[in-house]
Order: sequence, then structure tokens, then C-alpha cells
Amino acid sequence: MDLFPLWNSIRIALISAIVVFFLGIFASYYIAKLPRIIKGILDVILTLPLVLPPTVVGYMMLRLVGTRYPFGQFLRNAFNLVIPMKWWSAILVTIIVIFPLMYRTTRAAFESFDETLGYAGKTLGLSNTYIFWRIRMPYCRQGIIAGTVLAFARALGEYGATSMIAGYIKGKTATISTTVYALWRDGLDAEAFKWVMINIAISAVVLLVVNFLEKKEKARVRA
Repeated sequence: MDLFPLWNSIRIALISAIVVFFLGIFASYYIAKLPRIIKGILDVILTLPLVLPPTVVGYMMLRLVGTRYPFGQFLRNAFNLVIPMKWWSAILVTIIVIFPLMYRTTRAAFESFDETLGYAGKTLGLSNTYIFWRIRMPYCRQGIIAGTVLAFARALGEYGATSMIAGYIKGKTATISTTVYALWRDGLDAEAFKWVMINIAISAVVLLVVNFLEKKEKARVRA
């Protein structure tokens, strides 16, 4: 059994989750401080991929970087860079697809933060950086962990956008989701079912880890 789709799916999901971890924290922290109207506009823009079909996201990315379009042609001619049909091109669209999950979850966590704790830290002479990393982040970590795990799980199962931009090339761009479709299309139902069960098992493990961390955090708070 070729395990490349498993390895490729995990690395795409991990890299994408790490990127949106920092992007989501940065965006949610600073946007929460903006005036309501500006914040509302940015919320719509940043969370739009959450409601768009993934294939639309993939199509828009192809319109941007595809070699038949101006910017894609510029990248190819100037830097000899062709983005579509590469394993790492799936990371680009996966980041766009999962970012809203991280952003909205983290923003909700930051908005629930008791600002009096921050004000108290300032009266003690603590810097904003110290308050953010040592007070705000620990206070909001459950929401941040939840957003990160949801983003990773969503990235692991992404199909529509990645199939548009990276396609299915066995041993090069194949993921679990695209492999399931390719095997089913070729009539290899038993092989497709094996990959479905692998995906379910990984997702179940991820959720069990989240539940464990939540129970551990509740036990720590009660102690």
C-alpha cells in the first residue's frame, strides 16, 4: 500500500495549520481593536472562504497563479515558477480555506479576555509583549487550541480546492481525499474504503487529543 497520500496530507495539513496559527492570532488580536464598521468589513472578507465552495477557492487561485493568466505567466517567465500541480501548491489554497476557522475561534477567545487583567499588568509595569504572551495567551489558550485543531482537521480532509490547484498525481500531489476519489473513479472501492477508514481514524485521534487537553485544563482550573 502506497502511503504517500497519508504523508502528503499530513505535511500539507501541518504546514497550513502552523501558518494559520500565527496569521489567525495576529489578525484576530489586531482586528478586534478596530472600529466596529472596519472590523465588520474585514470579518466578511476574511471569513468569506468559510461559506464559499472549496472549488470556487481553487478556481480563484488558478485564475491568479495559473500559467494561462497574466500573473501566472509573469511568475513563469520572470522566475521560472509554475505553481499549479505541485504538492506545495495545495498549501496555498488550504491556508485560505482553513484560515476562517482559526480566525473566528481565536477572535472569540480574545474578545472573552478580561481586559482588567491587562490593565492590572500595565499598572505593575509589565510590557504589552509580556502581557500578551504570559497573560492573554494562557487565558485564551483553549480557544486557540480548539481553532488550531479544527483548522488541522479541516486541512486534512480538504478536497475541492486542492484538487483544483494540485490535482491528483500519484506519488507527487496525491492526498487522502484525492486518492479516495481517484480509486473510487477507477472502481477500486475496497482500496478507497481503506483510505476513508484511515482518515476517520486520524480525525478521531485528533478529537480525542482535544478532549484530553480540555479535561486536563478543567482539572487544572478546579485545582
